[in-house]
Amino acid sequence: MTHLLPLGLISSLLLSQGPAQSPAIPLWPEGVPGAKPIPAETVENGRISHVSEPTLTVVAPAVDRANGTAVIVCPGGGYRYLSNEREGIQYANWLSHLGVTAFILKSRLDDFGHPAPLQDVLRAIRLVRSRAAEFGINPDRIGVIGSSAGGHLAASAGTLFDDPAGRTGAALDAVTARPDFLMLIYPVITMAGPFAHAGSRAALLGPHPSAEMVAALSLEKRVTAATPPTLLIHTQADSNVPAGNSLLFYEALSRAGVPAELHVFERGPHGFGMRRGYGPASDWPERAAEWLRDRGLLTRAAAKPVDLPTVRTK
Repeated sequence: MTHLLPLGLISSLLLSQGPAQSPAIPLWPEGVPGAKPIPAETVENGRISHVSEPTLTVVAPAVDRANGTAVIVCPGGGYRYLSNEREGIQYANWLSHLGVTAFILKSRLDDFGHPAPLQDVLRAIRLVRSRAAEFGINPDRIGVIGSSAGGHLAASAGTLFDDPAGRTGAALDAVTARPDFLMLIYPVITMAGPFAHAGSRAALLGPHPSAEMVAALSLEKRVTAATPPTLLIHTQADSNVPAGNSLLFYEALSRAGVPAELHVFERGPHGFGMRRGYGPASDWPERAAEWLRDRGLLTRAAAKPVDLPTVRTK
């Protein structure tokens, strides 16, 4: 049985006493696709902007706690910056307390626009899956969690994992990029209609996207039976990214027969992350842990053999 620390205690310790992080792993050692000159990367108040070299940072659980599950963490920030501390490091440290190996994704943003973020998240999944034995994880227990625009990126991985725009011709393209599960926290989902987040749409698709691009990146339209099981967390009080985003995705998942669970809480502003003080909404990590446990993802399991192409990753 897994025993959790009190959530309030975890929240206070996450940044100061979280598990050690590994050095960042370059996603594209052979060269970033579509590389171009952009302003120098900046880190301010826990937010990262102007990413030109996408990476993964590994946050591993204690060796006696690891259960073989992995989660790639996609911080939010409207595709303009990454809320790395609030929705990256804190989430990763929480997951490590559950025995999950977390990989914080530092993806490209509005300096590149679509399809660069999609390429980065799919490359991250392929890289982690291809090196599962090295990381001590099961290649068929790799999920993605994302908040706000990071939720859109995570949901893109779950719906566009076979999209040609996510491939670059690299050898790792031969490894499946389909996540095994998704956890979407107040996610941006649609690029159209009254629930669209205009800032994320402009940052990802530019100021005047075509109707075809808007439809292609409105992820409620891209759900199929192959979309992985999904947990959705939102609040009614979210005036920035309305809960209608999660509702649209949940309805699409239900129509496609995909296992899905939706929690819409009354209180809590957009971007509250793991902060306390918002009633039941602040307990969403406990609901997420229950969901993971119910799906068998917090139970230690021997790695299952999965056929992976032989690829050169470094």
